[in-house]
Amino acid sequence: MMVALSAPAMLYGQGNNGMGKFELSTKEKAEGFQVLFDGTNLDQWTGNTIDYIVENGTLVIYPGRGGKGDLFTKEEFSDFVFRFEFQLTPGANNGLGIRAPLEGVAAYEGMELQIIDNTADKYKTLHEYQYHGSVYGVIPAKRGYLKPVGEWNYQEVIVKGPRVKVILNGHVILNGNIEKASKNGTIDERDHPGLKRDKGHIGFLGHGDVVRFRNIRVKDLSKK
Repeated sequence: MMVALSAPAMLYGQGNNGMGKFELSTKEKAEGFQVLFDGTNLDQWTGNTIDYIVENGTLVIYPGRGGKGDLFTKEEFSDFVFRFEFQLTPGANNGLGIRAPLEGVAAYEGMELQIIDNTADKYKTLHEYQYHGSVYGVIPAKRGYLKPVGEWNYQEVIVKGPRVKVILNGHVILNGNIEKASKNGTIDERDHPGLKRDKGHIGFLGHGDVVRFRNIRVKDLSKK
């Protein structure tokens, strides 16, 4: 059974709201989190650093600036806890790549967790596995927990072995096992070789829309 969590984003870190530099809370430091984006630079990222830029303490994608591909962490991760905030624009579509290689389509060669404006009229006929938080093509997420477009959302992703858990604004919207979900084929009836990967990059996958991110951090669960 999916349960709601009461802890808001600001309990986890010294949030960057467009002013200053994001820093981990004392609790997160003790737990072993590391900052991946503090609002000042993209030193820990690789790939499309032309369309993805730093602006007013946020990581924002402005498609069409001449960049190509997605933006990935330089480091690879296997099991991890990933925390971030995102702000959608009307009809925006992006994605969170996990255990992904730097080449190929992350949704298939790795895994993609949807980041999308479910409320947009143009998306009213999406398949259930295409809505926000879903493991694209594999496991659908619960809907109804995105904040109104233009407001900041807080999301936590926990990946451990074959299990993927997504917590959006304090609500568990996905808690599934990719091995079990794909045992008899995926629900999109596509080949997903990335489901067998046990390590890869974390990244943001642009789909031609403006989306903003901030306060990005990760805890590597494979490190003792």
